[in-house]
Amino acid sequence: MGRMDYLAMKTDEGATTSTTATDLIKSDLKEIGNAAKRLLTHATRLGSLGLGTTILEWIASFAAIYLLILDRTNWRTNMLTTLLLPYIFFSLPSLLFNIFSGQVGKWIAFIAVIWRLFFPSRFPNWLEMPAALILMLVVAPSLFSDTFRDSWVGVVVCLIIGCYLLQEHIRATGGFRNSFAQAHGISNTLGLIVLLVYPIWALVLDIL
Repeated sequence: MGRMDYLAMKTDEGATTSTTATDLIKSDLKEIGNAAKRLLTHATRLGSLGLGTTILEWIASFAAIYLLILDRTNWRTNMLTTLLLPYIFFSLPSLLFNIFSGQVGKWIAFIAVIWRLFFPSRFPNWLEMPAALILMLVVAPSLFSDTFRDSWVGVVVCLIIGCYLLQEHIRATGGFRNSFAQAHGISNTLGLIVLLVYPIWALVLDIL
C-alpha cells in the first residue's frame, strides 16, 4: 500500500505541475495578446494624430501663401508680412519643400534673378516675395532645412509668427470683432487663425 500511495502522490504532483505550467503559458499568451492590442491601439492613435498634423501642415502652408499673395495684390497691410516667408519655410510639407529646394527651385530662382537683374522694369512687384521664398528654399543651410524644420524649433517659430501677425491684424482693425467686418476681413482673420492651429497642434502632439 505504501508503494501505491507514493506512486499516486507522484502522479498527482505531476498532474498539478503540468496544469500549473499550462495555466502559466495561457496567462503569458493572454498578456502578450493584450499588449499587442494596446500597441495596435496606440499605433493607430498616433497614426491618426500624425495624419492630422500633416493635413494641418498643408492647410497652414497654403493659408500663409494665400495671405502672402493677398498682401502683394489688394490687402496692402502695414504688417510685417515678410514674416510669412519663414513661416512657409518651416511649415511647407516635405513633398513641396523637396521639389522647390531641388533642381526645380534652382531653375525658378535662376530665372527670377536674371529677370530682376536685366529686366527690372518688367519684373512685377508681386513676384518679389515668391522669388525671395524660392531663393530661401534653395540656399538655406542644412541646419535650417534639415535640423530646425524637423524639430520643435521650426514649430515654435511658426507659433511666434502666427501670434504676432494675428495680434497686429486685430490691433490694426480695431478689435477682434472688427477684424471680421472689414473688406476681406473674414478670409484674412481666418487665414491668420489657421496659422496658429498647426503649430499649437504640433506642439501638443510632441508633448504627448
